[in-house]
Amino acid sequence: MTNTIQEISTPNAPAPLPVFSQAIKANGFVFVSGNIGLIAGTWTLVEGGIQAQTEQTLQNIKAVLEAAGSSFEKILKLNIYLKDHGDFKAMNEVYITHFPGRKPG
Repeated sequence: MTNTIQEISTPNAPAPLPVFSQAIKANGFVFVSGNIGLIAGTWTLVEGGIQAQTEQTLQNIKAVLEAAGSSFEKILKLNIYLKDHGDFKAMNEVYITHFPGRKPG
């Protein structure tokens, strides 16, 4: 078995900080770095509150996954961190639209 490690980069998602990559692909797995609702090509947080930020974040993740040859359907685990637990319901209303079938662990 060959241990291939590939850095993934796409202009369709926000650039990472200099000490990270957008994702790493290794042995068939894709490890995506943390994301927030930044608009690609800028350091601007999308306007519109938690639902707009959730949608933008998921679009950023989708762009990175696609650059790696992957998709939401192949996600095994997804961690979400919320600053305000009061945003949980609104965030989930957007999140669930991206996972109509099997949900990540």
